[in-house]
Amino acid sequence: MKYLPMIFVLGTLFTMAIIGCQQPVGPVLTHKLVVTGNQHAVPMYPDEQTYLHTSHEKQEGGVVGVVGDVKQNLAAKQLDDQTPVQVVTSDDNGAVVTVTDGPMKGATGFVPKQNVD
Repeated sequence: MKYLPMIFVLGTLFTMAIIGCQQPVGPVLTHKLVVTGNQHAVPMYPDEQTYLHTSHEKQEGGVVGVVGDVKQNLAAKQLDDQTPVQVVTSDDNGAVVTVTDGPMKGATGFVPKQNVD
């Protein structure tokens, strides 16, 4: 009989913990991808190094610039404007994002800074 109050308190705490765990966690801060300039879609590269290498080639112009354009089309996945994403990490060049909704849901890659809102 002397353990009955302690069992009751522990049972109550355990029940509250189970109920608390079933409640959804607060909303995750999401961002959206945005097109800029004359883009029709946002390129998502496999990693930051691929983005840097491709963008430097595109800036050189001439034949090397054309090769950079072709590499972008081959290496980068094209995502629609306003695609919801979650930022994993970011730096001065852009962000590593995970797509949270749409046909590419779950895809992770690097997106240039100007394309993340």
